[in-house]
Amino acid sequence: MKAIFYGLRNNHVYLVLITLVCGTVVLWAWEKTPFLTTVLPPQDHVMRLSPVMPDDKIKEKQVSVGENISDHLEKEISPSTKEVSDVEQVSEQKNSSKQGEKKNLVAPSSSVRTDSSVRGEDNNNLTSHVEKQACSYAKGKWVTDDGRPLYSGFGCKQWLSSMWSCRLTQRQDFQYEKLRWQPKDCKMEDFTGSKFLSRMKDKTLAFVGDSLGRQQFQSVMCMITGGEQRTDVINVGKEYGLVKGRGAIRPDGWAYRFPNTNTTILYYWSASLCDLVPLDITNRSTDVAMHLDRPPAFLRHYLHKFDVLVLNTGHHWNRGKLKANRWVMYVGGVPNTDRKIADIPGARNLTVHSIIKWVNSQLPRYPGLKAFYRSISPRHFFNGDWDTGGTCDNTSANAAGMEVLQEESSDDLAARAVKGTSVKLLDITALSQLRDEGHISRYSIKATPGAQDCLHWCLPGVPDTWNEILFAQL
Repeated sequence: MKAIFYGLRNNHVYLVLITLVCGTVVLWAWEKTPFLTTVLPPQDHVMRLSPVMPDDKIKEKQVSVGENISDHLEKEISPSTKEVSDVEQVSEQKNSSKQGEKKNLVAPSSSVRTDSSVRGEDNNNLTSHVEKQACSYAKGKWVTDDGRPLYSGFGCKQWLSSMWSCRLTQRQDFQYEKLRWQPKDCKMEDFTGSKFLSRMKDKTLAFVGDSLGRQQFQSVMCMITGGEQRTDVINVGKEYGLVKGRGAIRPDGWAYRFPNTNTTILYYWSASLCDLVPLDITNRSTDVAMHLDRPPAFLRHYLHKFDVLVLNTGHHWNRGKLKANRWVMYVGGVPNTDRKIADIPGARNLTVHSIIKWVNSQLPRYPGLKAFYRSISPRHFFNGDWDTGGTCDNTSANAAGMEVLQEESSDDLAARAVKGTSVKLLDITALSQLRDEGHISRYSIKATPGAQDCLHWCLPGVPDTWNEILFAQL
């Protein structure tokens, strides 16, 4: 019995020694063999997958210990993200080969780089796409261009209101017509009517907003036609209910179609972007419910017919306008009782966020629709306002400088409202702020003295640039 016992004890010692030797070999192999680190990725690499997939998908498809993480990403990552990932991996491999080292490719994080630092010699399309995305049209400078203006200030009488055609007034200085906006990070595509109509073939562009939106509408009509008379253009206002009502000075908007490309351009007047409903339709002097949280009926009825929508509001948000129009604030279908909303900035804030939220909610139903919210057009009243002697007599374009370098929009409300949505910001505030010499000012058709217009712009002029940026963003 003792012999057997001592024999087993000796065998046990041998087993312990063998186990220690094997363990040492395994640990040494773990540190020296790249294959093992590839098969068993660190835990932090696995956690990087969670932002790529929805939570319920992660629960269904957990990464197994023996699964190659790059294979897993190839199954789950979106195509656009995968392309950028491939470019980054190729770049990393090239850098590694130069150093004579072999490195494992790390799974990309949830935030994929989309700036101009991404480069790929074998993927020119991706590079050009990334550079295009990096262009900020709101940053840049005004430069002189003898090829301007894009249409005659004496012409375009078919579309342009005479009160905004400064060539027809007593104004003698027209250097403002020669300025062109040059973005800082890219060259903006030259606008031509034929290219615009080709890009908008079988499509409808709708401007919905106040009188500055109307100026942008008239500007684009002049830009497309070069200010020339066009007998082939069809008035299709009836299709959108844009007809002059009984006793009205003008219709609520206009709509025109270019038959060669089946392109429709329209404007609808909605100064507040609210749904306005008369409280008593039988009484012409009735109060009007101003539904701050409801889009205009025009948008609800015709949004499905639009391919490009440009919204704006701003300068009608004051007590004088609300009182003159007999607008009464409503929220949730009833008169507003919230003091914070009753304040004009609070009411405007609610409306802008509401309209953008509503349009964004409709985009999945109309995947071809591109929606823009245009930031506010700046006023340049000095030493007063409309009715208190405010002026804008400056004729020098560089009085306030010629360049915009700021990263953030000057219209904070607009920037915050579109953030996180698929509605794009048409940011024109800062670049227009530099152009105080471009307003109607004291000039008029009849040369009568009176209040200066330091809100609306001479055409051709600054609104043409808004449309060039819109064209570039399309």
